[in-house]
Amino acid sequence: MGVPRLDSPDEEIKKWLNHIALICLSEEFQELKKELEQIYRQSEVENYTLAAFVDALYAFVAQEEDNRICQSGTL
Repeated sequence: MGVPRLDSPDEEIKKWLNHIALICLSEEFQELKKELEQIYRQSEVENYTLAAFVDALYAFVAQEEDNRICQSGTL
């Protein structure tokens, strides 16, 4: 599932938002976010909770995109 464009139909955007919600509720996501929060807090990163959330979500989305590309056989 690629990132929807701004002119995507509402149904496609809803599917994308549901997908993101499922990622954010997953145990793996929560563990990564918590680990990043600890690292960022110790490193005195400004808004460390937000930075950890964004970075964890980006990591999961990027990993899924990489997996999708590998499965399709295109690089």
